[in-house]
Amino acid sequence: MTIVAMVCPVKVKPATCFSSAMPDAAQKSAFVAAQPGTQDEAMFCHRCLTPRTFPGSVFDAEGICMPCRYAEQWDAIDWVSRRRELEEIADWGRTTSKSAWDCIIGVSGGKDSTRQAFYVRDELKMKPLLVSCSYPPEQQTERGNTNLANLAERGFDIHIVAPGPQTSKQLMKYAFETWGNLFKASELALYSCLPRAAIAFGIPLIFLGENPGLNFGGFTGSFDGNANRLREANTLGGAELEPWLAAGVPREMLYWYAYPSDADIRRADLRMIYLGYYMRDFNDTANTEFSLEHGLVPRKGIDARPEETGSLNPADALDDEFVHVNQHLKYLKLGFGKITQQASVQIRRGVIDRQQGIDLVEMFDGKCSDRYINRLCGYLGVPRAVFDARVEELRSKELWQMNNHGEWELRYKLR
Repeated sequence: MTIVAMVCPVKVKPATCFSSAMPDAAQKSAFVAAQPGTQDEAMFCHRCLTPRTFPGSVFDAEGICMPCRYAEQWDAIDWVSRRRELEEIADWGRTTSKSAWDCIIGVSGGKDSTRQAFYVRDELKMKPLLVSCSYPPEQQTERGNTNLANLAERGFDIHIVAPGPQTSKQLMKYAFETWGNLFKASELALYSCLPRAAIAFGIPLIFLGENPGLNFGGFTGSFDGNANRLREANTLGGAELEPWLAAGVPREMLYWYAYPSDADIRRADLRMIYLGYYMRDFNDTANTEFSLEHGLVPRKGIDARPEETGSLNPADALDDEFVHVNQHLKYLKLGFGKITQQASVQIRRGVIDRQQGIDLVEMFDGKCSDRYINRLCGYLGVPRAVFDARVEELRSKELWQMNNHGEWELRYKLR
């Protein structure tokens, strides 16, 4: 696969990035690819809770994951220099746009995209076009609609992309049956629609949120602010359409799922940027607090309980409920869910200690209310018994074992 060349590279001084975290050929001695189950005592990062089953994760010889090593440098990063780089990027966007807007921001109306939208408009003084890839009406929550409307009411221009509901549902069902990942197709549309809109409107600058590789682990195409190699990330896996054609969907129905070619991206001179890389306080806590102050509607009542959602933050994943089911599936396949990731981030930030994180994981990780599962089964037209049978097929027998009480439990323990 051809690597997308970034036309205007982000200049990063050695002191501002964790170069030793990059698992290239010259640095293999510092970090090793995670091998699930090869070392019981090193199954998890020794500082946070990241397991070796995290796709694309790497650990150093001391059993420390890459995001934890990156977090060590947080206070030593030259944030003034990064802000200056961001200002240069913003100037480039303003001068190269052929549209009424300076840049594109992918939004759902959630805490992270709300923060991004206000930051770009009010701090960088740019005129962003917000692009939202919406779920089908049966899937989209009223809460999500309200939060997207909030951005419009706050003066933002929004372009909504809505892939056909029947196609979306067909691809979700196929993704569940084939990979046990409900959102594999949805994520492809989510990320593909941004460069497609940028090309169509003549807006070469695209802002994304955090670089997941630095915050959670895995490979996202880069370990800095450059998102031009996004298609190589674990989430997209090359962004090829061929696997989806096997679902029986005609190619012409997959327009929004088709990531632009490398040639199209070069021709349009697109530049995709992880905005969070340049913001010292871009994190769950700060983004939630800011967005709540600017009209965000969070989860409330039973839908905010971690024992129902498997999530610690009631301001997380607001536009859809099936995400909780997907995190539950990930928990069965890989041995960890959303709370492992959330707690690990909080440990790195010093908000909680490792023991507190372990307590949270043991209480809530992988939890998912039957309400969400039954709703999903009704949406996809899959009988609950069929769903449950497929779920058991997805459960990793290398990670799970039956205990003396006839209950499934993870083989590897955090304590």
